[in-house]
Amino acid sequence: MTDRLENAPARRLACTGCGNEFGCNLSGPCWCNDETFRLPMPLDGSDCLCPECLRKLPSQRAGAGAA
Repeated sequence: MTDRLENAPARRLACTGCGNEFGCNLSGPCWCNDETFRLPMPLDGSDCLCPECLRKLPSQRAGAGAA
């Protein structure tokens, strides 16, 4: 059986954090695979964050935890 994501075309998305457009490639290497910070898949129907927003999130969460 073939994995449905294996042949999925690259997607153009709008970041749920800032609205900037970016690419997501479910069938091959995607930029987010190289990131050290990972988020669980959203359960609220939202989609991915752009590279800039994803990279800002660890420091934002660390600051919120220090309060």
